[in-house]
Amino acid sequence: WVRIGPMNLQVSEPARLCLLIYVAGYAVRQEKALRERFVGFLRPMLVLSVACLLLLAEPDFGAAIVLLATALVMLFVAGARIRDFIVFFSTAVVAMATLALTSPYRLNRLTGFMDPWADPYNSGFQLTQSLIAIGRGQWFGVGLGDGVQKLFYLPEAHTDFISAIIGEELGFIGVLLLAGAFVWLVLRGLRAAWRVPDEYAAYLAAGMTLFIGLQAFTNLAVAMGLLPTKGLALPFVSYGG
Repeated sequence: WVRIGPMNLQVSEPARLCLLIYVAGYAVRQEKALRERFVGFLRPMLVLSVACLLLLAEPDFGAAIVLLATALVMLFVAGARIRDFIVFFSTAVVAMATLALTSPYRLNRLTGFMDPWADPYNSGFQLTQSLIAIGRGQWFGVGLGDGVQKLFYLPEAHTDFISAIIGEELGFIGVLLLAGAFVWLVLRGLRAAWRVPDEYAAYLAAGMTLFIGLQAFTNLAVAMGLLPTKGLALPFVSYGG
């Protein structure tokens, strides 16, 4: 975090936006190289790899994954070759697996989500409290503002696990409407990207839309125990400046 007057800025947020702008611009400027040569695909990947290393140093494993996935989709849409994806993706999977297995806290997150009840007061604490919140909500929730898990039971209830609180207070129907809103937003964003005549604007619109969609999907999946716990906020919903 960097303090600028009365505002706290998380540097990775504008940095990720700048990287999406860079990838969109590169896809337009180097279209021929991107579609015909591996080096054309490798250049933006090297820049993104440096950015991901900086994110991992925070540490922010989840943000690095979402950024890399968004950029790969943008380059795929721009016409990068499938075999280039296979080479880079295989290398990235090995690297990410190595990082996860060599870091105790990442390994705990990867293994803890599979059976959080095995250690409900330590590695599985956050997820078990999230599942309790969602379970209490049942179909229609306990009522807006009437949830108890946010009262210091569920850590990060206002940011990373806000969707669990929505599940408790508004129930399955509330979560379904929330997920539907994000699906609608992503579809509208991709529709705008498809219709815009300018290639740069199209790639950038697609990238920004997918970034929001992937982060929202990850946040919801983490709260439900479908993915390992990651420190990703829910766009437009989580508390923030």
